Amino acid sequence: MTSKVSPLAPKTSPDMPPIEGVRLATASAGIRYAGRTDVMLAVLAPGTVAAGVFTRSKCPSAPVEWCRAKLRRGKARVLVVNSGNANAFTGKSGHAATKLTAEIAAKAAGCRISEVFLASTGVIGEPLDAGKFGAVMGGLVARAAPQPWLDAARAIMTTDTFPKLSTAKTTMGKTPVTINGIAKGAGMIAPDMATMLSFVFTDAPIAAPVLQKLLKELVVDTFNAVTVDGDTSTSDTLMAFATGTAASRGAPKITKASDRRLTGFRKAFEMVLADLAEQVARDGEGARKLVEVKVEGAVSKKSARKIALSIANSPLVKTAIAGEDANWGRVVMAVGKAGEPADRDKLSIWFGGIRVAHKGARDPNYDEAKVSAAMKAPNISLKVDLGLGRGRDRVLTCDLTAEYIAINADYRS
Repeated sequence: MTSKVSPLAPKTSPDMPPIEGVRLATASAGIRYAGRTDVMLAVLAPGTVAAGVFTRSKCPSAPVEWCRAKLRRGKARVLVVNSGNANAFTGKSGHAATKLTAEIAAKAAGCRISEVFLASTGVIGEPLDAGKFGAVMGGLVARAAPQPWLDAARAIMTTDTFPKLSTAKTTMGKTPVTINGIAKGAGMIAPDMATMLSFVFTDAPIAAPVLQKLLKELVVDTFNAVTVDGDTSTSDTLMAFATGTAASRGAPKITKASDRRLTGFRKAFEMVLADLAEQVARDGEGARKLVEVKVEGAVSKKSARKIALSIANSPLVKTAIAGEDANWGRVVMAVGKAGEPADRDKLSIWFGGIRVAHKGARDPNYDEAKVSAAMKAPNISLKVDLGLGRGRDRVLTCDLTAEYIAINADYRS
């Protein structure tokens, strides 16, 4: 975690309302960082259901495997998240650490070990001393309260430069419900089922299978449409928890994904996920520009996504944008290498809303001064029209600067 906040950070943090059935607390367990919190605890009301999507990495962390196994029951009472150590590539000791952490949390909170969910972020390959949780867990449970959302978001940060929070309100039936979310992520960010760590909470009474279906669908165009550096973490976790406490105020319980009363909630849920995902892109390690890559005229949405990611993950494209250079040649390269249908002589490219290339050549009205001025903006739009069909998609990324190298060269130091 750095003291220098990204220039792309939101100007203010949202006012996060309490959610009935969710209590939070943070502590300094000394896992890796000195002088800051590194453990976040969420205590959840009885009856809370859980949903989750996780990394598809073939080398997942021990907490990811723990959560996958426990998610089958769909019930949750406790979430424990630590920063500083990912508990990944830690062999048998990593699995022992997750079990011990869950046992400590379950005992302190008075719940079953199967109702405890875990997530860890930080250095890969270093053993996690789970015994350190024992020194702070009792205090965490005792002082857990509805309000400290900002503290919770700060405790899970690693190389993040700002805490990431989002909130939305909607109605279910005629009853107000709230959705709050926090996230962490700045590097090792690429779409693959879920990206980085994010946790979303609501008081809506939604059955676990419905919440799982929603999460799996909505992650596609939110978190899975973000890339900072093309690298997917071993620890990628996105979980949602629904306490169902709004039912006591008259909210109807949703047991089918086709229920029309879910429409407003779905939109609000997607808004929170999209907001958090954008904040991750804004906090890309060393980033100075937020980049939206739009691909149109592809043969399908799937093809458009692959081409957009090829552009967004290209170091040449990203460094050109860092240098405020509308280098369409690098975009052509990224389109061509994507392995998707493309026709050079039908290709058009825009930077900042200005067309710089058209039908396979430089735009005849290209104005260097005008384009250079547009490239100085902190938010850059890069659009490609393939001219082949109706498929379209978009992804968010950031530029690639020398600071990204500095951050990652020093990460374990």
